[in-house]
Amino acid sequence: MNLIPAVTPQFIKTLFPNLVWELPNTDKVVYLTFDDGPTPEITAWTLKTLEQYQAKATFFCIGKNVEAHPHIFNKIVSDGHSIGNHTYNHLKGWKTKTKDYIENITKTQLAFEKHLINTQPQNQSSYFVNLFRPPYGQIRPKQIKELIQIGYKIIMWNVLSIDWDNTVSKENCLKNVVENAKSGDIIVFHDSLKASKNMQYALPKVLESLSEKGFEFRRIPE
Repeated sequence: MNLIPAVTPQFIKTLFPNLVWELPNTDKVVYLTFDDGPTPEITAWTLKTLEQYQAKATFFCIGKNVEAHPHIFNKIVSDGHSIGNHTYNHLKGWKTKTKDYIENITKTQLAFEKHLINTQPQNQSSYFVNLFRPPYGQIRPKQIKELIQIGYKIIMWNVLSIDWDNTVSKENCLKNVVENAKSGDIIVFHDSLKASKNMQYALPKVLESLSEKGFEFRRIPE
């Protein structure tokens, strides 16, 4: 049975005020995010689905997946979505030394710069994606401090679809979002094979339901 709350408790956000949990606004805007891609089968479908609703999102990419599927990575960017760093191989921050963690994130950054077609070689040294999300939400205070010092915004969430958990039904995955989303919320999905059954059921219905309620879907500003 899943014990992770769909909505982040306020006390957690209070404990970590330097992390970005939501982007409050009065414009009925929410921020869809997708972790663990790019995955050709799932990310391509996700991009097409978002396009149908003129929705923008933010994709937190794993470095090794970018290396394996640079064409999909560039499709994310060319479609007008934001990209963020999700480590090179989905590291658990609690089990990783800070030095190794930062090096892994830097390796991902270099993969981004290497494979972005629209980044000219002479400008690659100045190109910087400053959004980061820790896999599993696991990150140590020292890791937080160092990442902020080198210019990263650490993006967490206020609403989890919990699409990755096969004990959560696709209907409940949908409910986790549509029954909780409010203006300014950062919402988490995954463009991965593991989450695909729940995500591919829920995402179109989330887009339809929240659109009918007057919400817009924007990417997280860098």
